[in-house]
Amino acid sequence: MKADFYETLGVQRGADEKELKSAFRKLAMQFHPDRNPGDDACEHKFKEINEAYECLKDPQKRAAYDRFGHAAFENGGMGGGNGFANGFGAGGFSDIFEDIFGEMMGGGRRRSSGGRERGADLRYNMEISLEEAFSGKTAQIRVPTSISCTECSGSGAKPGTQPVTCSMCSGSGRVRASQGFFSIERTCPQCQGRGTMIKDPCGKCAGQGRVTEERTLSVNIPAGIEDGTRIRLAGEGEAGYRGGPAGDLYIFLSVKPHEFFQRDGADLYCKVPISMTTAALGGSFEVATLDGTQTRVKVPEGTQNGRQFRLKGKGMPVLRQSTIGDLYIQTVVETPQNLTKRQRELLEEFEQLSSQENSPQSSGFFARMKDFFESFGE
Repeated sequence: MKADFYETLGVQRGADEKELKSAFRKLAMQFHPDRNPGDDACEHKFKEINEAYECLKDPQKRAAYDRFGHAAFENGGMGGGNGFANGFGAGGFSDIFEDIFGEMMGGGRRRSSGGRERGADLRYNMEISLEEAFSGKTAQIRVPTSISCTECSGSGAKPGTQPVTCSMCSGSGRVRASQGFFSIERTCPQCQGRGTMIKDPCGKCAGQGRVTEERTLSVNIPAGIEDGTRIRLAGEGEAGYRGGPAGDLYIFLSVKPHEFFQRDGADLYCKVPISMTTAALGGSFEVATLDGTQTRVKVPEGTQNGRQFRLKGKGMPVLRQSTIGDLYIQTVVETPQNLTKRQRELLEEFEQLSSQENSPQSSGFFARMKDFFESFGE
């Protein structure tokens, strides 16, 4: 008794065309005879899978199968035959045949383009400073790459000659080989899929159609560029093989760490140490910004460690926008070191004269800690 076609493909009866095709491709690759040489069970399973797919992918056959089951194709019914032969004879299997074998052979469909192949993409790593990221710049870079051969104009053939059509594949770049009950299309081994052969190669490029040379390129780095940004220069990669289109050049940017500023998007952060007396009595200091100016920051009396001051519009520009971020100054109160005898005496005197009002946070904290400890004795 034949297995249910839906069960064979492992799909529900309401599966759409995309689900059917996906299930079939997965199973066909798993049980294909070329992947399981000498395994009769896999070959039989492969035929069942194809028969099921050939029926269910056709709306009319599927409707008949859903209504009458396998009986719809018996005794001269709609489909006739075993489905597998019908699939190849009518070209029903061809819509995914090359997709499957493209994956098995290491690539998808390939067609000859006269031997011309696109050049490879190139990568160039560039490091810039935060100041350069702030203002933008135009940089000159030198890139060793392949360019089109001027001697043969990129054809690879000796001047005065032309590439000839491959005799093995007749210019298609593909050849067919018999594999049991069907044939497999493979890349032509003589021309490597290019469809043409060069009898008399160019002396300058040895038939490649391109030569290696170092080029100087100009790269525009816009203001506000961020670390990790990739800039694409179309057509500035390697020249194509035998006159094919050039690849692209990708500039990968990294921004060097700054001595004073840390960046978070469009905002900048800077830690500024201030003396204990400035924090207690108040004062001011000046901080340089990336726009080349200096800004005075006023420190109010009683400033605590870690307090932030916001300088609006002193951060980084936003890429390709008129918006500018902010600069945040964080104070770090510095405890005096290497005290002289007189300085120590003054601090001790200050400590004796201090009250809870002078240090409300520490006084409050230790008062709460005392209450917490005493609660254990209750």
